[in-house]
Amino acid sequence: MDKHHHHGDRQGRREQHLDQDKQHETGRAHGEKRDGDRGRRAERHGVQRRQRFLAHGDLRLIILDLLSRSASHGYELIKAIESLTLGHYSPSPGVIYPTLDFLQEQEHIRVSDELNGRKILEISDSGRQFLADNAEPLHKILERIKARAVGAELRKNPEMKRAIDNIKSVLDLKMNHHKIDDDTLKKIIGIIDNAAQEIAQLP
Repeated sequence: MDKHHHHGDRQGRREQHLDQDKQHETGRAHGEKRDGDRGRRAERHGVQRRQRFLAHGDLRLIILDLLSRSASHGYELIKAIESLTLGHYSPSPGVIYPTLDFLQEQEHIRVSDELNGRKILEISDSGRQFLADNAEPLHKILERIKARAVGAELRKNPEMKRAIDNIKSVLDLKMNHHKIDDDTLKKIIGIIDNAAQEIAQLP
């Protein structure tokens, strides 16, 4: 088998791993690929997938941001991302290391040292420039992570869960078990919109 074929296999595997940084919010170290395959099958059958915790490319910017603060090895980055998301997302080694390889190939990061067999990575000048050029997207990513992590914590609150389940039950009862005329529908929508606006205005 020729060298070109081996190179193509490695490149294909790396690209496949990089795509995994789009795994949904429950994508933990175990079963990520299986869950991803199941999600793709669901999409083909018209079933909407759950929203992913990180969008494609988000992980690369997050890694660069973390390395801009301090040099780290792969495992430390995994734990830092888990901490950043309040434990709601932890990239597996099969996701983090191909992403680090990609960033090294792009010369955005480099190996600065080695400790107990682990490569210590630091951001390069090129990486800092790339991070500066993408400051706005990074800010939006971090704000989205914060909002989703806080939202996940709120949903664990028993009273919050009860309130959300209550509104769902009332809507289901009204919308699916009663004939709703246009005026009533507008009133329901108005009540929901007003409640959302009041919540948004809370300090």
